Amino acid sequence: MEMVIDFPGGARVDAHFGPFTIETDQPTYGYQPEAPTPFATFLASLGTCAGIYVLGFCQQRGISAEGIRIVQTMRSNPMTHMVDKIDLDIQLPADFPEKYKTAVIRAADQCAVKKHLENPPTFDVYTSTLAEGVPA
Repeated sequence: MEMVIDFPGGARVDAHFGPFTIETDQPTYGYQPEAPTPFATFLASLGTCAGIYVLGFCQQRGISAEGIRIVQTMRSNPMTHMVDKIDLDIQLPADFPEKYKTAVIRAADQCAVKKHLENPPTFDVYTSTLAEGVPA
């Protein structure tokens, strides 16, 4: 998969892949962003990925996902200001089948984003020159 990242103006940085565009923005003094920050988008990918697995679990068993929600809480290390703990609270309606409560946690735990954080990829960062006449 390839994503093209561009700079549409201001503090905006957008990612384009397939038919999609993920818009991000960065707040600065006196400037309100028009899109989430890249880091907020990254954090949201954790909860939404877990949600995809919870939804799939429910759909496979004919259980309504209505009333289910995931509340994601991040805790930061006060010294480094880096996120060092993320809680995913899968809030289930009262009528959710008791026999599936542990299994729905296991389903959310299969999130591909989480698994990549547990086994991070390597990164190569480099520069290249755009060929003349190639659209950005």
